[in-house]
Formats: sequence, C-alpha cells, structure tokens
Amino acid sequence: MIYCPDQHIIVTLFSYVGMEMQAKGPNHYSLLGVNRNSSPLDIKRRYKKLSLQLHPDKNPNDPNASAKFDRVKKAYDVLMDMEYREVYNKFGQDGINSNKRFDETQFFIELGVFYVTWGIMAYVLTLGKRSGLARQWTFTGLIVMLVLEISVMTSRGNPFPSWFFPQNTEYEAIWLMHTLFPAFMNGCRSIGGYLYVDLEAQTRQLLLALQEQNKDILLVLRDVQIGVQNIQATGGGGNRLANVPPASSPIGGALPRATPTGKLKELQERLQTSNSTIQAVGQLKSENKSNSNFGFYAMILGYVAFSYIFSS
Repeated sequence: MIYCPDQHIIVTLFSYVGMEMQAKGPNHYSLLGVNRNSSPLDIKRRYKKLSLQLHPDKNPNDPNASAKFDRVKKAYDVLMDMEYREVYNKFGQDGINSNKRFDETQFFIELGVFYVTWGIMAYVLTLGKRSGLARQWTFTGLIVMLVLEISVMTSRGNPFPSWFFPQNTEYEAIWLMHTLFPAFMNGCRSIGGYLYVDLEAQTRQLLLALQEQNKDILLVLRDVQIGVQNIQATGGGGNRLANVPPASSPIGGALPRATPTGKLKELQERLQTSNSTIQAVGQLKSENKSNSNFGFYAMILGYVAFSYIFSS
C-alpha cells in the first residue's frame, strides 16, 4: 500500500465534490427522465406523464408537491426552447438565469485567467527536485484538460456520443474537471514523491564505488609490475613470487594469488565489475530521460484518443 501524505486532502476534496453534486441535485434531463438527444416530442410526452403524477392536486398530502411540479415545469420550459437548451448545455442553470450567450472573446479570456492561475499555483506547489514527476503529470493533466474544454465548448451541437453519460451536459463535464483538478494535482504530488529517486545521489555513490575499484586495480597492477620485475631479475623463476608478500585489498583483505597470471585474471574481473557499474549509471540516466518524455507522449495519446472517440 502506497503511503499518501496528502491523502486527507484528497479525501476532503472528493467529499466536497460529492456534496456539491448532491446539492446541485438532478439536472433537467435527469429530472424529466430524458437524454441529450431526445426530441421535443419525447420531452413533451415525458413531461405530460410527470405533470400528471406530480401535480399538487394529485398529491394533497405531500407538502413538497408544488415545488416538485415547479421544477419539472421549469426543466420542460428550458429543454423545449432550443436556444435555452443550448445555453443550458454549455453554461448550466446560471447561464439561463443570466441570459448568457457564447462569446468567443470572453470565453478565451476566462479560459486564460483560469488556466494561468492554476498553472502558476501548480508550478509553485511542485517546486523542488522531489516534485519533478508530479510537475510533469500535473501540467500534462492541465494541458489535456485545456484541450478538452476548448474542444467541448467550441463545438457546435453535442460533442459527446450518445452512450457517454447521456443525461449529463457539457457544462457538468467541465465543472467536474475543474473541481477534480486539485485532487488530481495532490495525487500527483503524493505518488511522485513516493516514486522519486535521487539520481544525483545514486550517481555520486556509483562514482565513489568506481573510485574505490580503481584503487584496487592500481594495487593489482602494482603487484603485477613487481612480479614481472622479479621474473626478469631471476631469469624466469615465476614460483619465487611466493616470497613476495601479497598486497592487501580494501575489499577482500589479502589478495589470494601472487603470480602475474593470477593478477591479470583478477584485474580482468575487476574491470568487468567496473563496466557493470558504468552501465548502471547509464541505465539510470536513460530511465530519467524516458520519464521526462512520458508526460508529453501521454498528452499526445490522450488527445488522439479523445478526438477519435468523440468524432466517431
């Protein structure tokens, strides 16, 4: 189980979203039991049926009967007017109350203010090396959300297929993305901090290990040189190297072999160990590079998938 230091914040945000959705109540489509693609005739039939069921004269014992009937009547009036219906889909009930219409200039100004504000906040909250992955994921999500919002709000008609939450509007989809983004950002910070690997510290440790191995190699080379000099001095008596005290190794204590052949074999083994250490350093660098490109590729794939699904 991954420990999430900001899990209480994430739980609080999701609880807030749930309470907000509950406070909003059902939208006009859910209230009438129709979907976004329902024709005016279907809406009229459904309203007629509900009005007979919810009329205050039919429910004299229900103190909320009048309010329920008024909500159904209000939903019917909005959805039967095609202009109001389009405004409701894009801007919700607040757009109906303020008689709002889509203005491209105003839309992009509001869009810029929202995303610049959140971009600055996300950058500040993800400062530091430990938040590098979280910064990539957060800005990838922010860019994907920006692309989705522009695609949804500037499309003519309904941009969603009929099977995709048939009773929800574009306004509700955008509202949900905006509301969930803080939880997404805190989740990225928590998971990114858990998966963080200090490559610089690991590289320093590997370089120190290489330095120690180089010291051992120098000791082996010195022993080989001494052995060769003794052989030359004695005219090939290689077995006399037994009298030469073996050099001590910082890792394994006294070196086990004293012949030049043994020393060369030991030198080869140490070089292989050094090569494996160098390959480990290169692997860390390549992993770091692949992680830095992951966010960009994920954004491109997400946009392509979105365009394919909602254009079909």
